[in-house]
Amino acid sequence: MTHGYTASTPEPMPSYGMPQQAVAEPGPVPAPAPRKPGRDRYLDLLRSIALVRVVVYHLFGWAWLTVLFPSMGVMFALAGSLMARSLSRPPLSVVRSRVRRLLPPLWAFSAVVLALMFAAGWNPVKDPDNGGTWGLVKLVDYVVPVGAPPFPWHLGAKSGLLEDTWAVQAAGPLWYLRAYLWFVIASPLLLWAFRRFPWPTLLAPLGLTAVVGTGLVTIPGETGNAVSDFAVYGGCWVLGFAHHEGMLARIPRYVAISASALLMAFGLWWASGHLGPDGWDLNDIPLAQACWSFGFVVILLQYSPSWQELPGRLARWDKLITLSNNRAVTIYLWHNMLIMATVPIIDQAYNLPFMQSAGAEAALDSSYMLWMFLLVWPLIGLAILAFGWIEDIAAKRSPRLWPNGASRSGARRGA
Repeated sequence: MTHGYTASTPEPMPSYGMPQQAVAEPGPVPAPAPRKPGRDRYLDLLRSIALVRVVVYHLFGWAWLTVLFPSMGVMFALAGSLMARSLSRPPLSVVRSRVRRLLPPLWAFSAVVLALMFAAGWNPVKDPDNGGTWGLVKLVDYVVPVGAPPFPWHLGAKSGLLEDTWAVQAAGPLWYLRAYLWFVIASPLLLWAFRRFPWPTLLAPLGLTAVVGTGLVTIPGETGNAVSDFAVYGGCWVLGFAHHEGMLARIPRYVAISASALLMAFGLWWASGHLGPDGWDLNDIPLAQACWSFGFVVILLQYSPSWQELPGRLARWDKLITLSNNRAVTIYLWHNMLIMATVPIIDQAYNLPFMQSAGAEAALDSSYMLWMFLLVWPLIGLAILAFGWIEDIAAKRSPRLWPNGASRSGARRGA
């Protein structure tokens, strides 16, 4: 392990009058041992930032966060890079492994959500949007997310423990798993196409978004949503291929950054004329989301250092970053439900004796969102303890309750 310095080549001993030929010539300096392959901590840092941004966005709903850091584009790009690395092995085994890692955490989540919906009185056969036999068939999407799972738009009473749209919020994150699954299945073909026709494969999703994401061609229903998601984030997934294959590194940085800036500027220009119900929320503007995310990811990967350890002050976050990467699926699946769970917990504060004054209630009212933000993180920690180990089982690893790399760090310090 190095400590910020390298040993210099030793100088030859002086001859002190000995014949010159008796002086031994210094041998060649041995090449440094190759670095062991390991996780790229820069990519791990990006994934952790993306997860935090997703939680904050779903809590506060700030539209500008989609511009500040396009989390979903970043997450799909990182997943595409890892997928390209894995495809050095037989494609069928890689796809099977990725699907296996995805499904058990989904099954645990689906079991809880469906149990709560059934307990609240939801009957998929009588659902006005997905009723009859088709409603039962669509329940399969809670097991294998090839499509959009059914859920009631309103369940319970507005004055109940949770607002009556809680099922919609709980099922919201499942679109990402659907898109991820289809990207995984398509990756062997996409990588084959990328290696033979890199630029058309890289830019085709942007072209497809310009067709299906602008209303030029309309595909109805959830099929249209799935195709739109695939198009919007397909460019970022293939950018992950380009990063792994070294294509981005071969492009002069000034060219990549300039082109990305122009594409991002176009995305913002397009968004300005097509603002959705939440203003500048790029999630409502597919073409703007695709262009902004694509350019943003190019810049992140162009400046991508290769860190085996987090440098400087970032090192203090090492354990949390390790934990969030080891439990990324668990955090993403459960965070929306846990945000909603903060509400009935915080509401109990109104029953405390000292809260009976108007001033105390007003103070809690004004800081309610802050308390939700502070409370959701320990709840996420509890979800990691309760369900995170399923990710280890899915990956055929020994289950761990809190995989933050503490034992690894301790061993490194003692080395």
